[in-house]
Amino acid sequence: MLDGWRALSILLVLSAHMLPLGPKRWELNEPAGVLGMAVFFCLSGFLIVRMLLRDATISTFLIRRFARILPLAWTALALGFAIYGASGAAWVANFLFYANLPPFMLEPRTSHFWSLDVELQFYIGIALAVLLGRSRALWLVPVATLAVTLLRIQTGTLTSIVTWLRVDEILAGGCLAIVIHCTRDGAFARAPLRLPFWPIAFLFVLSSDARFLALDYIRPYLAAITVGVTIVRPVSGVTRLLQSRIMAYVASVSYAVYIIHHFTIFGWLSSGPTMMRYAKRPLAFAVTFGLAHLSTFYFERPITNWVHRLTRPKCRGTDLEPGSGQIDETPTDQNARSAAAKQ
Repeated sequence: MLDGWRALSILLVLSAHMLPLGPKRWELNEPAGVLGMAVFFCLSGFLIVRMLLRDATISTFLIRRFARILPLAWTALALGFAIYGASGAAWVANFLFYANLPPFMLEPRTSHFWSLDVELQFYIGIALAVLLGRSRALWLVPVATLAVTLLRIQTGTLTSIVTWLRVDEILAGGCLAIVIHCTRDGAFARAPLRLPFWPIAFLFVLSSDARFLALDYIRPYLAAITVGVTIVRPVSGVTRLLQSRIMAYVASVSYAVYIIHHFTIFGWLSSGPTMMRYAKRPLAFAVTFGLAHLSTFYFERPITNWVHRLTRPKCRGTDLEPGSGQIDETPTDQNARSAAAKQ
């Protein structure tokens, strides 16, 4: 199910960056990108907080997260900056993942790395919180989520790449993890997850468009409820799609696709008149997914598997890796998944 959402998020982002969506006057590309990133951030927050609820070993958490993110990210940055050039300050800011903060040191071909900056800053922040307060610190996640949303409302910020004005989308996913992990089916906290799926999903889609104003402020919560509903119960017409093999594959290469795709919208693949540029898009997609496949299974996967073997003795329970397509399960988890599949 989560793989399906991850695949949907990357497909929305690809569409926003590489395709003309609808009539130009409708301006649908930006909302599609916002929608995709909201799903991506929600999943990230959900999986990270779920990991820490089950095992608060910070060394293991950080080693695995850095091993998942840094090899490809640093390789892409190094190649991009070496070929196209960047200032020394940009090298430092991007390699240390704070280029999304003022005065903004993002470079055009790697400007999409702002989301990784938000991710890495979230990892470090929540790791410090858990290091100081152990698993009890995770109960501050709902407080932090509300605080960031209130700051967005106070400053009139609908969307932003600055961490303290965007991280509520990740934190809301963390709230979803807490609700699912720590409450029973009949608990009051799970009441939003009993709401009908389609009306909530419709509001979530609208909340990605700045023209709907106030809905933008509750986008993190609508994303969490939309995803959460599909986790706790099947949804006709949605569950089967999200659990399909093609979505599972797209999810498995989604991180590499995200890193690589932005480079294809520069240079020859994006040169020429409008019709010619879009005629080249199938080739851009082929290059993106081809390189992403090679990167995922022959570069990233060996590294993450090696790191998992090194850190496995320190972990227990289930560890869901965002974007890795790998699940380490206990027998209880396996039984639960088998029952869900039969249902």
